[in-house]
Amino acid sequence: MMRTALLSAAVAFLTLTGATNAQPPAEAAAADYRDSTAAVDDRVDDLLARMTLDDKIGQMTQADRDAILTQSDVATYRLGSILSGGDGTVSPNNAQTWADTYDNLQRQALSTPLGIPMIYGIDAVHGANAVRGATIYPHNIGLGATRDPELVERIGGAVAEEVSGTGIDWTFAPCLCVARNDRWGRTYESFGETPELVTSMATIVDGFQGTGGPGSKPSSVLATAKHYIGDGGTTNGTDQGNTQLTEAELRAYHLPPFKEAVERGVGSVMVSFSSWNGAKLHGHKYLLTDVLKGELGFDGFVVSDWAGIDQLDGRTGFTGAEVSQAINAGLDMIMVPNDYKTFIGLLRDEVNAGRIPMSRIDDANRRILTKKFELGLFEHPLTDRSYTGTVGSAAHRDLARQAVRESQVLLKNDGGVLPLAKSGKLFVAGKSADDIGNQSGGWTMSWQGHSGDITPGTTVLEGIRAAVTDPSRVTFDRYGNGIDGSYTAAVAVVGETPYAEGRGDRTGAMGLDTEDLQTLTRLRASGVPVVVVLVSGRPLDIAAQLPDWPALVAAWLPGTEGGGVSDVLFGDYRPTGKLPMTWMRSVSQQPINVADGKDPLFEYGYGLTYDAGTDPDPDPDRDPGDESCTATTKVVNAWSGGFQAEVTVRNPGTVQLTGWEAAWDLGSRTITNLWNGQLTTSGGRATVRNSPWNGTVPPGGTVTFGYTANGSADNLPPPACTGATTP
Repeated sequence: MMRTALLSAAVAFLTLTGATNAQPPAEAAAADYRDSTAAVDDRVDDLLARMTLDDKIGQMTQADRDAILTQSDVATYRLGSILSGGDGTVSPNNAQTWADTYDNLQRQALSTPLGIPMIYGIDAVHGANAVRGATIYPHNIGLGATRDPELVERIGGAVAEEVSGTGIDWTFAPCLCVARNDRWGRTYESFGETPELVTSMATIVDGFQGTGGPGSKPSSVLATAKHYIGDGGTTNGTDQGNTQLTEAELRAYHLPPFKEAVERGVGSVMVSFSSWNGAKLHGHKYLLTDVLKGELGFDGFVVSDWAGIDQLDGRTGFTGAEVSQAINAGLDMIMVPNDYKTFIGLLRDEVNAGRIPMSRIDDANRRILTKKFELGLFEHPLTDRSYTGTVGSAAHRDLARQAVRESQVLLKNDGGVLPLAKSGKLFVAGKSADDIGNQSGGWTMSWQGHSGDITPGTTVLEGIRAAVTDPSRVTFDRYGNGIDGSYTAAVAVVGETPYAEGRGDRTGAMGLDTEDLQTLTRLRASGVPVVVVLVSGRPLDIAAQLPDWPALVAAWLPGTEGGGVSDVLFGDYRPTGKLPMTWMRSVSQQPINVADGKDPLFEYGYGLTYDAGTDPDPDPDRDPGDESCTATTKVVNAWSGGFQAEVTVRNPGTVQLTGWEAAWDLGSRTITNLWNGQLTTSGGRATVRNSPWNGTVPPGGTVTFGYTANGSADNLPPPACTGATTP
């Protein structure tokens, strides 16, 4: 006790005098584990041999920064990790302050006898979203609508740069949940409702870490595949609920994205609060150790969710039995945000009593230390300030704007209302038209998010005014008051206000609120065509109102770059987004998913377009009169034994098509799922005909359908396309 007290006092004195720095204590400086040229495994072996039980327990402990009473606790308790929760912040909230805060805490970790650096985690789930001024990207549901894995990887790289600029080296992202019920408050954190789509977006792991795994690029931050496993499949979409599936169903729907992340070298996996058939995942040895670490070969470390082990026995306050169950099940680092001292004591008691074997403690430490070595934290423990200036940079905002453009899904466009004329007289209304907080959603500056001017960016209204030829011809009133028949069109930006899990669960109605409905009624009464831009974290129940809207765009939660929405509204960029979720016809259909036999309002994969004149002709030497339509195939994702493809049907002629058909030889392949079309197979040949809603293709226009298949994607034959016209 006396030695601990003296050490704590010494560290506190050094902190107050500014004497601590990034250099390890003298006794550790010459150790073999300090040799950066040595193999990581050898460095870990050497360090483990020097560590006491207290050192090892500390490495397995993650505390919330706001719960640490004094920074010297980082050194006193040998804390291996610090996190900032969803409402954690610094003052003033900017990248420089975050970096200074990180460095001060890191210096505490480095002052310990072995000088083991800490790793700092944060929920950077759609940008460095806790930092005012950072670039905020569309939430995952919007990125899923892009169907663009390469773009998503680039976004991961840009986020890694901004996170690195704050000093932080670990993001609790990506969420690889497959959301199967839109009532769930985390639906917007999912890339989509199918395992194929979510799996294809695991490229973001490479963006965060580098294609060679943690530390394979200068701005590498550790990625976290979460929440393992099945949190998107709970009964009624209840957050932290119970996923009631057979093991075969769990593996088919919810395991593939995690398998892909492991194959890409993801550094950590976070366990779900939820249960599988009544058994809490935080204590599930079969799924954590046998499946994840054994079968999938995951060699990173498993981290709990916020105080997750406290839920194992159903009572408040975690116990030694819960600690033993969780760690023996396979958890390596325990997020005990507020009770780190209690946890450390309980873990020590459980090890000393033999209820947790030392081999399990050493395995957990080996996993954690390996990632710290791979990230280069022993050589470069402090913030790389060369990245601090990237936070909110113009290049990153341009990338975010591109993501917004690609995420817009055009659901209705009667009479060609869109694209809007830039010379028109426009009336803009709706609570989300001029609100960065609403268009960014939850997990933006705070856990649940909030409305208002929460961070710099461009609202949808500002994007519209910047796009038109005369901004004075754009009138805005949030409630739609003052509109008359003199306007070319009205744009109503309506939908959900910010939320996150728990509070975001919608157990009852899922429609627009009273304010939105009243605003839309005022706009419609003017007789002006109404373009509805829906800002939401999921599909909403809007079938009853849809006949009153000539045009509807699903904008999801676009983040800070609202100019990307106006880019599509005015036709600077044609809409290319496709629904990542099946859109309900009524809330009574929940859950509704592709191929479940229910009749949706809009099918999974649905999305209209316009202004396709810039598309390159896939065959420039072909006479447009040779055939009534063309079809080209693009493989968007491939894995061992299967692939996902998208087929674009184009009308090259001068007459509108009223139907189309694409056919090709399957060879040894079999189609397992298809959307945006009607499939028949015969004699080893696949034929896809248009659905009732996408048979009309104007001259120069395109429609798409997609499918997943078993077999190889190599040497896919081009489909033959025929189109029908009405005289």
